[in-house]
Amino acid sequence: MNEFELAKRAIKRDEQAFLEIIHLYKEALYRTAFAFLKNEHDAIEAVQEVTVRAYKKIHTVKKPHFLKTWLIRIMMNYCQDQLRKKKRFTSSEELQELGNETNYIYLEIEEALAILPEAEQRLIHLMYFQDTKIKDIAVIENIPEGTVKSRLHKTLRTLRSFLSEKGDADNV
Repeated sequence: MNEFELAKRAIKRDEQAFLEIIHLYKEALYRTAFAFLKNEHDAIEAVQEVTVRAYKKIHTVKKPHFLKTWLIRIMMNYCQDQLRKKKRFTSSEELQELGNETNYIYLEIEEALAILPEAEQRLIHLMYFQDTKIKDIAVIENIPEGTVKSRLHKTLRTLRSFLSEKGDADNV
């Protein structure tokens, strides 16, 4: 059975179809959660919580072919709520543990992403960490595809500028 048929059955509250849909999309949901929460345990917990929330509200999905984007959107909202609640800070001990160059590059990228507003961070995560297509991002964010493209262009320009200034500062 194809994804569209499974989605239609799941929306009609077919439990087996819902479980198959979750199984199909669990990796994408986990990657989304991990990209936001940066912790395996929290990402697994997020997948569990989003599964429960989706099961309760699956009947509200109007178009079966957007079920995956609907699930990803629930995950993004859940993760953002968790981040707001926790207001995580990296301790100096954690920074000392990050000793190799790969982790420094990762930290620089995370630092650059942190300067962006939440909407732009979400856009970068969807496009580059989740490999989401522009048309799907437009559906998730409820904006036209052209707006997605222009925001991506502006966001990438901001990131390039930040990283090049940081590079210049390191060479001085």
